Amino acid sequence: MRKPLAVARRANVQPFAVMDILQRVADLRAQGRSVISLCAGEPSGGAPLAVSARAAALHSSSMALTYTPPLGITALRQAIAGHYKRWYGLEIASGNVAVTTGSSGAFMLVFLAAFNPGDKVALARPGYPAYKNILKALGVEVIELDAGADTRFQPTPAILDAAVAQHGPLAGLVLASPANPTGTMVSRAELSALTRWCADNGVRLVSDEIYHGITYPLPDAVDPQGVCAWELDRAGVVISSFSKYWGMTGWRLGWAIVPDDLIQAVDALAGNIALCPPAPAQMAALEAFNEQSYAEADAAVAEFSRTRDYVLSQVAELGWVDAAPADGAFYFYANLGPALAGFADSAHYCAALLEDAGVALVPGSDFDGVGGRSTVRLSFAAGYDAVREALARTGEFQRTRRG
Repeated sequence: MRKPLAVARRANVQPFAVMDILQRVADLRAQGRSVISLCAGEPSGGAPLAVSARAAALHSSSMALTYTPPLGITALRQAIAGHYKRWYGLEIASGNVAVTTGSSGAFMLVFLAAFNPGDKVALARPGYPAYKNILKALGVEVIELDAGADTRFQPTPAILDAAVAQHGPLAGLVLASPANPTGTMVSRAELSALTRWCADNGVRLVSDEIYHGITYPLPDAVDPQGVCAWELDRAGVVISSFSKYWGMTGWRLGWAIVPDDLIQAVDALAGNIALCPPAPAQMAALEAFNEQSYAEADAAVAEFSRTRDYVLSQVAELGWVDAAPADGAFYFYANLGPALAGFADSAHYCAALLEDAGVALVPGSDFDGVGGRSTVRLSFAAGYDAVREALARTGEFQRTRRG
């Protein structure tokens, strides 16, 4: 008799519910159902025209699309460094830029290079679940920080002090601004306080900045573009992507700005794990940094802003409560409030909404295992018309359920 084989303990992580919901959306559409998906953080407009045109030219030419250096082609690393000069006035050596297979690849490489099994790394709850799941798979102990509305769903030095008192010294802090799922941002003063705390406590900051450039009317203390952590301290790691501001989700291209003490390790790991990021995506992405591409991306942000305003105008009608401010990104995160009546939790609400009304939202339990049972995340990246129709269906679904 064959001896049973085991699955590695590190694989015992929660699936990312968004991906399961997207599969159900695809199944329902294959059945001929009309489904509006507001679950994925995926801009509906796609890549800038020049990027797509360059990709088409590459694939219609006889150019051999071979491996590139593990951390990306030199021209793209230089272009990304130039982007930091344009947006933040930062001089960054292209040698500190690591081009990766999406920001997910950047997180994997950085977590491997920066943290050992058994290290403690803190992150805010609610937060993007892949941070926690990747870290857990690597044997890192995740310390979730209960960051509520009183701190705008962001960590503070006081919260970190309390975490150290309870759990012991930390090796890392993962910070997202704008954050997923809440869209909240930290001010320059708040980020400065966090970077000082990390420096004083020997903690590596990993700053997720993939939603930079997608911001809305903000508190006076918050920089319109977002503050890059390297403006304040270069001991941490900055992670970003072409997926959000430039709408290039499926191109699987991101990057990390890596300090000198980690870059060699990240390079070695990248060469072993993925060999290199996708070559055609790298070559086409050079066109993301021309003036027309920036203009197209900014126009998309203006449309996100219009859609966000519409969502905010419908909150009272929906009856949802305790909403996050949504300073940036393209998410609206709120408690279902009275709309949850009759459902065991937000997962059951979302499942019924999808099956009955053809609207896909994400239950908050994907982002917060403690308080997320009553919350949902709506992505308004799908566009104004799609969101308007989806909210009309949602309102009718709730009215019907109330009887």
